[in-house]
Amino acid sequence: MKSLCRTILGLVILAVAVASYLAYDRAMAPFTPPTLADYPIQGIDISHHQGAVDWRALARQPNVRFAIMKATEGGDHRDTRFAENWKAAKDAGIVPGAYHFFTFCRPGREQARNLMATVPVEADALPIAIDLEFTGNCGKVPTLDELVAEINAFLDELNGAYPGRPIFYLNQQFFDQYLKGNEARFPDHYLWLRSIGQEPRQNDCRDWSIWQFADNGTLNGIQGPVDLNALCPSETGFAHLLAAAPSS
Repeated sequence: MKSLCRTILGLVILAVAVASYLAYDRAMAPFTPPTLADYPIQGIDISHHQGAVDWRALARQPNVRFAIMKATEGGDHRDTRFAENWKAAKDAGIVPGAYHFFTFCRPGREQARNLMATVPVEADALPIAIDLEFTGNCGKVPTLDELVAEINAFLDELNGAYPGRPIFYLNQQFFDQYLKGNEARFPDHYLWLRSIGQEPRQNDCRDWSIWQFADNGTLNGIQGPVDLNALCPSETGFAHLLAAAPSS
């Protein structure tokens, strides 16, 4: 009975966390998306949910300079379109990046091994991104100590195989709950903020590198909605990868 009560309590906490996540995400909608004049380097993130992608058509659009694509999730799941998307994006002249959906119910080292078996090590790709969120995750809500331990284990297992600091993808609520004031406990990282319908709270984008500003974008080459992102204009850590104009 005690085990059942703990399980129910965990599910309630997770439901509240997800509801808060989504409510914060939409709190200020609608808003005007960032322009290319203000944010000249923009891109997308995708997974197999976008289906077949016309990468040549995407590359002809000025707001698709990079594409961060789902590679792995947890300890054994691999996105079915990752290898195809990775090669096609590079062939089209779009800078590729890979992200791993970090589950709170598998050891970090197992998840790192899954990623290393899937994502090629290439110097002209964006740093590895780690998707940290409650939506779509398992039923566990980690403590700060648990999250710190598993993220550090994940990156220890990678052992610097991929160039650059990792990119942490999260929304403001997740940042406030885990990272705010605790940044030194996590490995050095770039910040990729999901902030749909409002400017990021960290308005000075020296505090973040990528802003995901829409999850319902429309682009030639993709059927259906796609996530849209903008690079902080003052980003210097990996901006050199995006300096060249995309191929047509």
